[in-house]
Formats: sequence, structure tokens, C-alpha cells
Amino acid sequence: MLHPLIYLSALSLLAGAAAETITTSLMLDTNLCPFTFYGQEYEQIYVNISSEIFTICFNGFYNPETRQDCIVGPQLSAQRSVSFSYFPYNTGDENFVHQHLPNIKSPLECIVLLDVVYLLTGRFLLINMGTQAALFLRTHLLGSWVYDVKVNGDTVDKLNVTNTDSIYQYLTIIDTSGCRHSGVMYKPGTVVNSNTGTCLNCSDTAVLQTSDCMMDTTTTTSTTTSTTTTSTTSTPSTTTTTCTVTGPTVIDFHGQVNSIQDRCAYSLLSDPSVPNFQVLANFQERRRKDVSFLDSVTLTVDGSGVLIHLEQGGVVKLDDTVLTLNSSAQLVHGVELSKNQSGVTANISLPNYTTSVFFDGYTAQITLKGPGEPSLVSGLCGNSSRSLSELRISNYSVSGCEVLYNDTADSTIDCTMETERCNLLKEAPFTACNNLIDPQPYITACTDTLCKYPAVDGLDCQFLEAYARACSLLNNNTVEDWWSTIGCSPPQAFCQDRICSAHEFCGDNTDGGTRCFCRALFADKYSSTGALGDPAVCSKNSASLDLVGCLLEDRNIDYSALNLKNQTCRGQMDELTHMVTFSFNSTNTCGAVVKANNSQIIYENTIMKQSSSSEVISRKNQVYIDFSCFYIQPDIKSASFRIKYSSVIPNIKFGPWDYTLTMKSYTDAAYTEVLLDQKIWVEIKTDGLDGRVIAVVTDFCWATNEPSPNSTLRYDLIKNSCPNPADQTVRVQGNGLGTSNYFSFNMFQFSGHSGDVYLHCKVQLCVKQNNNCVPDCVIPLRSRRSARPPKYEHEAAALITMTWTN
Repeated sequence: MLHPLIYLSALSLLAGAAAETITTSLMLDTNLCPFTFYGQEYEQIYVNISSEIFTICFNGFYNPETRQDCIVGPQLSAQRSVSFSYFPYNTGDENFVHQHLPNIKSPLECIVLLDVVYLLTGRFLLINMGTQAALFLRTHLLGSWVYDVKVNGDTVDKLNVTNTDSIYQYLTIIDTSGCRHSGVMYKPGTVVNSNTGTCLNCSDTAVLQTSDCMMDTTTTTSTTTSTTTTSTTSTPSTTTTTCTVTGPTVIDFHGQVNSIQDRCAYSLLSDPSVPNFQVLANFQERRRKDVSFLDSVTLTVDGSGVLIHLEQGGVVKLDDTVLTLNSSAQLVHGVELSKNQSGVTANISLPNYTTSVFFDGYTAQITLKGPGEPSLVSGLCGNSSRSLSELRISNYSVSGCEVLYNDTADSTIDCTMETERCNLLKEAPFTACNNLIDPQPYITACTDTLCKYPAVDGLDCQFLEAYARACSLLNNNTVEDWWSTIGCSPPQAFCQDRICSAHEFCGDNTDGGTRCFCRALFADKYSSTGALGDPAVCSKNSASLDLVGCLLEDRNIDYSALNLKNQTCRGQMDELTHMVTFSFNSTNTCGAVVKANNSQIIYENTIMKQSSSSEVISRKNQVYIDFSCFYIQPDIKSASFRIKYSSVIPNIKFGPWDYTLTMKSYTDAAYTEVLLDQKIWVEIKTDGLDGRVIAVVTDFCWATNEPSPNSTLRYDLIKNSCPNPADQTVRVQGNGLGTSNYFSFNMFQFSGHSGDVYLHCKVQLCVKQNNNCVPDCVIPLRSRRSARPPKYEHEAAALITMTWTN
């Protein structure tokens, strides 16, 4: 004999009073069998089928941007259409509902049946039990599906479907009874205090009743969350609920668990009635790139854009200003802020409840206290099962935060041992709280994290401490001395008053203390080469190199023991970034060695850790980091000017270390134009070079009748750094002695050309060693025209580069 509900389904083709088939969307009129959905009666059903989801809504077609009453889930396999039927009272069906949902006391009135691809795929049954209601789903398809049951856009229950047998089975049935008051949903058995002092009671049969709170002395328990306190209503009734965010996990007000995989900012709590209030969680990675942790909490508290940041180390900032706090509450933009050895607390009074945000650097716990229901609020704490993309706050997230990474599994982790430790929450002394707070969400969060991430930085105690504190926050029921029982330290803020930079986090050091460690993504760019810092920066004749403080600490290197070749030149640590900077310049070279390498003049220095001169060997870390900056030879393009005018001053820059090259002409009389055979003096001068080690050598100078230095018609004045022996008017002075030199010649013009004459010169930089930069020129005789070549080689200009090695 068929079960009554199976029999009912088999009769749907014959007994159905209405039937229709759809392929995309349809509004169904169910006035013959209204459906009560958590206290709200509906006479229409709106069905949507898309390529991704299947929805049944009661107040309009599904729109994820609006707050609706809906059932939302994935498409069933081969789902293309829907038919519906309705049926009157049936004793067998009523008994079935009462058997599976004993909290439903009222009698069955009728059923609306929705067939998804008629008789082939699945069935939704909306069961009208008078003031109460039930929702039933079954399918013969193999697989697993989850449907969110939403009230006002928030998920209040789920239809979890798992089928391993192709025969029709009774897969899931849930109670959709409830009461509504002023748009707020309450589940049966809930008593809340209204703003007028009248208690609202949603009875066991989902009938909304009112009473005088001062006269009602019954004890009621809210069933909307696993973390709600029991209270008597002899005084105005209040409820207390707690949301815990610890590690990568959010345990919301209803005890549901979600895990954050990326490094973005998310909304934890917001209230539509207070549009400028929001609590945000910021997540970051630590030692692994593929596991994120709660890093800080941000509160937006009014319409002026003011932000209150609760950060690691007990740091609290108002925008960018660090606040000084103690155990006495300090009012900041309507928020009461206080700080003690356990962490920082922010209390905010809102219209329907008071909110308390506690943060100890690694765990945040948000407590709501008042007549309001958790369903009033949004964010991960209000409903952690909502799509994370909906709750991600891009304005407070760094670019690329949503990118996910995979690290190699940690072979040192013993998942079985960690699971046993997490299950301690089911044992004494935690059993004192087990009836108040379900420990399973905390156990799930604990095992999911510790089976993937090593139990360092107090992580093996963190989830246990979060559970114990949640118990204390709900009813002041402190789990006495739990830490000594399981080998943890007494509860206190982790890394209190230790400030780490943005690319660091605070963790346990090997010596039993704490220090700032590099975050995995930040350190990753250095790990492939084993580098300890960034490439050298060369600018304005100075060189600097930054080493990363946390990378130095990873290798037990004390930055204060490092110096350049001149031991008085030491690194300076930036207090905010913890970067250590070593620098020198052309005035104070800090022992830098100057070398010539083809077309470059190189200044080399070394960061080193000094050892005793008597030590032949050393078993301590040695540090030798070479870095350098270059001057590059002048470009092959020459500087030029017209002889008629006084001078031209081009500024030639070659890479980060630059200098200025100028050519100026002088005459022995103040003429507006240069006369033929008039003596012309030309000064070639540089600014920005170190004249103690570098000299400027004028290699070639020639004249052309056109601006281009490569003109066919050319006359040489200086060749190979010496006067052209064919022109005895040419004189050269100071060539190769310093950063400037001079030469002179008598003015001329090209035969058969009456235009301007253009002068071009090419110079070289030379490292001064034993006067080797001075050309050895032979004074020309009447019968001999020759010159000895210079003692250095001419090289083509080359591109400057800056490098450092470890």
C-alpha cells in the first residue's frame, strides 16, 4: 500500500483543480489553499527557473537585491517546467506531518503541490496546517542539493537534500510556522518586549498574543538561535545573542558556520533602521597564503565617514589617530570604548538593542542585547550562509583580495590529534555551557582550521577560549579555570601592545615571547631568491638599500649589528614599516669602492656583520650584501651650439645618478657676433660629480656647417683628447684633471659657405687613479703631426643599471 503522501501525488493528475506548465516564470493563484509562511499568509506563488537557480517566492518574483520571502536553491537536473495542484484535508497526510514535526499541533487544511518536471524530477509540498505550516521536498534524482528558506531576505532555515536511491523517498520536511509583528518574524515559543512595555508572545501554535510584561511571570526561551539566553518576563523581556568571528570562521547568531577563504573586508553586522552603522571584519593571511584570519574590526558609526579601527596589539584608531584607552569607558562618536588585559570592547546603543563588540587581536565577539531579534540585522553575523560576494565590502578591501591561493599541505599536522583536542569542548569543564551554546560550530571551526594550519600562536587554545567567552557573554556563566585543565594560558589579549606593520602579524617567538612575522604573500616575493630586501635605489648621487625587518628576524639577524664598509654607517629602522635603510652618497661614501667598468663608473658598498678580527672561522650567521650605483658615460649624441651665440646648457641625465653637462663659449671682446680669426674659449663643465674620484675628459670636438653632428662637411679641433695637430690655433687646458676643462681656437668659416658654424664635443668620465685620466699629448712640430693615445679606453655609452646581491 502506498504511503498517503505518495498516494496523494499519484492522484494529482485526476484530482488537480488547476494545472499549468511553465518554462521560465509563473505566478500561481493559490487562493483555494492559502499558504502561511512564517506568520504571513499568501495566496500567490511566484516561480522562477533560470540557468542557475530555482526559486519559489510569495511576495513577487525573486530579486536578490530585495528582502523577500522565498525558497532559493539550485536547479534540479533536467528541470525545465513546473506544474501545480492543490488538495483538501487528508487524515493520512495530517498524521504524517504530526509524526515528523511534533511541534505542529494544529490540523491540516490543504496542500499545494509543485511538480518540478511533472512526476519526473522532484516535488515541493506547501502544507497548510491552519495557523501553522510545513514545507516538504522529495526527489528520485541522485545527488545533493541545499535550498535556502528566506524571510525578509535572510536565511532562517534550509532544505538539505541528499539522495542515494532512485526510488521516491521522504527526504526533508521543515516547520515554517511563525508570527509576524511590524514586519518582524518570530518563531513559536518566542516572547519579546515591545517598545510600549507590552509583551508579544508567539504561541506554540503560531498565534501572536499580547500581555502586560510586568504581570507575566512565565519563563520563555527563544528558539531562533542556539546562543539565546533564557529570561523571565517579570521585567521587560530581553534576549542576548552572540556572534563569534575567530580565525577564518564566522559563527553567526543562529549557530551557523561559514569560512572566509580570501583576504577581503566583510560586513559582520548592519541594521536597516540605522543606515550609518556597520561592523566590518578585515581578513588577512599569516604563515600560509591559503588560510586567512580575522585581522582587524572596523566600525562605521555616523554619517560623517568616521571610522573606528580595532587592530592587533590592542591598538584602537579613530580614522588614522591612535586613541589612548584604559578600563574606564571613553565615549567616541557615540561609541563607548574601553581596554583591559583581555582586549578592547566597543559598546553602541541602537534603537532596538545594545551592541557590544569585543576584540582581543585574533577573535571578535559581537553581542546583541534587547527585545530585537537577530533576524532584524544583516551581515555575516545575522546570516552567515548568505553569498559572500553580497557581503564583501570593496571600499575597504585591497585590490586583488579575492584571489585564492594553494599552498603545499603541511605534513607535520596530525589532524586526528587536533580533532581530539577540538572535541574537548564536549567534555568538562565546558559541559557547563553545552546546554546553553551548541559546541559543534566551534568544534567544526577548530578542526577545519587546525587540520590545515599549524597549531602555533596560541591557535590550539583560541577556539576553546572563544567558546568559553561566548558562554560568559550570554549569562555570565564563566567556565572556571578551563585553561589549566587543558594546558592553555589564562585568557588575555594576544600580543598586547606589540605593534606590527601592515605586511606583518604578531605571533609566538621561539624564545617564548612574541614578535612580528612577515605575512606569507609579502614574504613570497623574496623567498624564491632568498633575498632579505629590495633592490638598491639610486637617486641624486645617493644610494640606499632597504632590508625587511621581519625577514632579518626570521634568520636571527640583529639589524643594529649591521653596517656598511665604514662601520660608522649603520642602518636606520622605520618605526611604522620596520624596514631597515642603509645609505651613502658621493660626499659620504661610507667606504664605497669606486671602479670603472667599460661605460660605467661604479660605486660599490657592502652591508656586513662585523666579526672579531681574531676569528678564523665563525659558526654564526654571516651577512654580506653587496649593492652599487653607477654613473654612466655621456650619451653618444653630442652637445652643440651655434658659434654666433654665447652658450648652450643641455642637462643630460643618465639613470638615477645624474649630473649636468654644460658648454659655454667666451671671447676676448664683447662682440655681438663672432669675427673671423677671433679667439674663442670654450668651457666644458659638469655639476654633480665627485671631483675627488672622477674627471671629465674632452675626447673629440669638431665643427660642421649644419646642426647635425654627422654632417658630411666636418673640421676637427680635438681628436683623441688632444689638439688637432693640423690646426695650431687649438689649445687645450685642464683636460682630465677635474670636473671641467677648457680649449680655445681661432674662429673660421667653411670655404664656399656663408652660414653658421656648429661646434660639437664628446666627453668621457674617467676614474682618477695615478693621474691616468690626463691625455699624453705631444706638442706638434713643423715637420711632425702626431699624438700619443690616452691611457684609458674610449667606450660607447651604455644603459645604467642598479643591482644588489646577497
